[in-house]
Amino acid sequence: MFERVAPAAGGRLLDSIWFRLPEVSAKARRLRVELPEATAIELPFEDGTIRGSTWGDGPTVYLVHGWGGWGLQLASFVPPLLDAGFRVVTFDAPSHGDSEPGREGPKRATLLEMRDAFRAVVAAYGPAYGVVAHSMGATAVALALRDGFSARRMVFLATATDFRDGLAQYEAYFGFGPRTREQFLRRFTRRFGSLDSFAVAPLIDGLAEERELPQLLVFHDRSDRETSAEGSAKVVDVWPGARLELTDDLGHNRILRDPAVVTGATAFLSTDRAVGEPGKVVQETMHG
Repeated sequence: MFERVAPAAGGRLLDSIWFRLPEVSAKARRLRVELPEATAIELPFEDGTIRGSTWGDGPTVYLVHGWGGWGLQLASFVPPLLDAGFRVVTFDAPSHGDSEPGREGPKRATLLEMRDAFRAVVAAYGPAYGVVAHSMGATAVALALRDGFSARRMVFLATATDFRDGLAQYEAYFGFGPRTREQFLRRFTRRFGSLDSFAVAPLIDGLAEERELPQLLVFHDRSDRETSAEGSAKVVDVWPGARLELTDDLGHNRILRDPAVVTGATAFLSTDRAVGEPGKVVQETMHG
């Protein structure tokens, strides 16, 4: 109906859906890992508060959740990273988890807001040695790289690499057509610039010509229905020295709890250092 008689209204409806966060049940958010006692984070951010947790001492590794996620969704990484001698910081982006609503209001967010929240947490809690980021959280970290953020090593999990794919999925699911798409893209471009400018592979390709990038390890499941493993492969192709590890039958979220993924990520982050032995190099245990 919108496509035929009111594409502008359809564009507004698609805009409202695009920035709306999915509902997450209490059952889904239950903690599946036993964690040591944490120090709570409460960081003023714009008109609200970002909440999270921190553990340990040593070089800092930030855990960055994706769209509709929460910091402790990556809890499986906390114990092994602590055992490896890292300090670990998690946080919930605005309107996510236990954090207060952000600039888009309750139950809504944007990728740029997630990027800005990540940068604010790093500014408050210290430089990053490493990052483990999931889905759109990895995209937010990539955008932060463009804005000057740096780290020694990073792990991306199920990276969201091109939002044109997501738009196509929305169109198919809700039955929007090209006229509605055009109206939505006009609204989006006025606020944020071209949707194409958020594609990760071209972004990284440009950055790689300007400066040295962190070492990167990417995990992506072949059966992931939310983000494309082919997209991660394109990012690895243009990221100097990056490596892609493909998994099977883990989907988009179970990859966060897979023991082999957690072990591989921890080993990768630990490669350049040994706890208590400055200067010693730890050999990688993953196979390319």
